[in-house]
Amino acid sequence: MKRLIFGTAIIFIVAFSAFGQKAALGKADPAKGVREAFDRLIDGIKTVDLDKVMGVYDKNPKLLIFNNNGTATQGWDEVKNVNEKIYAKLSNVTLDITGLRVEMLGKTAAYVTCKWKQTQENNGKLEDSSGRMTLVFKLVGKEWKIIHRHTSPDASRLVFPSEREIKTEPTTSAGQIDLK
Repeated sequence: MKRLIFGTAIIFIVAFSAFGQKAALGKADPAKGVREAFDRLIDGIKTVDLDKVMGVYDKNPKLLIFNNNGTATQGWDEVKNVNEKIYAKLSNVTLDITGLRVEMLGKTAAYVTCKWKQTQENNGKLEDSSGRMTLVFKLVGKEWKIIHRHTSPDASRLVFPSEREIKTEPTTSAGQIDLK
């Protein structure tokens, strides 16, 4: 009888332990995919890997980027064209992210905010800047993609010299747009 009670107790302990572990494993972090996409973006920037960076953005003509220099770029193709020109000149990029915050807006939308500090060589010339960034993510199929980015420099810091040189004209079509 003691063996039966002991055996039953062991079975209950193992069963409840397994159930507790399964319940804990079942509570998936809903922001995990967004953080992973953000990490791919940051890694792509640090390694100057344009394909990795562009892979995080939604390949859509409605993609809208508010740039660090006060301009805006619209459409995945135009964002890629602009970044191809910039990335061709970059090397030795360092990027520090602080204050990272991921907010889920439901099962298919989220936003990420953070502070950033970046140094880089542009055509061999050292540049540095810092600021804040907001990224809006949307679940596209099974992948989290950026549909909007807003980057602004710290008020006390200048934008990268190479970005100050970019001039844009107002337009109603996809491409560079000036929202002033």
